[in-house]
Amino acid sequence: MRITFLGTGTSQGIPVIACECAVCRSNDQHDKRLRTSVWIQANGKSFVIDTGPDFRQQMLRANVKELDAAIFTHQHKDHTAGLDDIRAFNHRQQKDMPLYGRLEVLNQIRNEFAYAFSEKRYPGVPHFELHAIENKPFEIEGVQFIPIEVMHHKLAVYGYRIGDFTYITDANFISEEEQEKIKGSQVLVLDTLQKEPHLSHFTLSQALELIDKLNVPQAYLTHISHKLGLHSVVESELPSNVKLAYDGLVLDF
Repeated sequence: MRITFLGTGTSQGIPVIACECAVCRSNDQHDKRLRTSVWIQANGKSFVIDTGPDFRQQMLRANVKELDAAIFTHQHKDHTAGLDDIRAFNHRQQKDMPLYGRLEVLNQIRNEFAYAFSEKRYPGVPHFELHAIENKPFEIEGVQFIPIEVMHHKLAVYGYRIGDFTYITDANFISEEEQEKIKGSQVLVLDTLQKEPHLSHFTLSQALELIDKLNVPQAYLTHISHKLGLHSVVESELPSNVKLAYDGLVLDF
């Protein structure tokens, strides 16, 4: 399995528009973060989790040529807004793109991209094939996905476990029952917005506490805000089994 981090930033990305903080002015490429998404290559298949506003740029930068499906964590715009650019894969692959998500997510996609579902569709609009999922394992092209339900304040969000890899973003609470699904993972990617308390995201200390509790061999932090600090500084403060993810990072395992 190969995991490519397409984006590791929170909803505004880094740099934030008009911000003059040290992180936003940093020349370190590790501090340049597009909106959060990952590309998963497994068993010869290609998937993305979330299609945020930077989707087109991410596909070009990672040189993605084929895509078998898009899987969604939730319906917030920083995770869905780039969906129109799926049409490039429609044209290349000559098929509708399968989309997987909770029914609430798919309903919002229907509303926000209504032109793609109209009876008289304009030529060239994206074509989707919608698949509603629940909190139980499902397969896409022979690859199993295990949803992990987490809470993003009061909104239920899905993380996913694929083999020994678990990906969780936009969370500030995971029940004991759902934590059991994570145990045994070799790699955990976890939402970590900033150091200060936040309404709907894990802070750095909360994320580290959970990683320690789950006894995960290797963890990467994502969905990072400019308020977390400079990549080089924060990275130096982390335990040996925890790293900050960054755009373009590739994991093979």
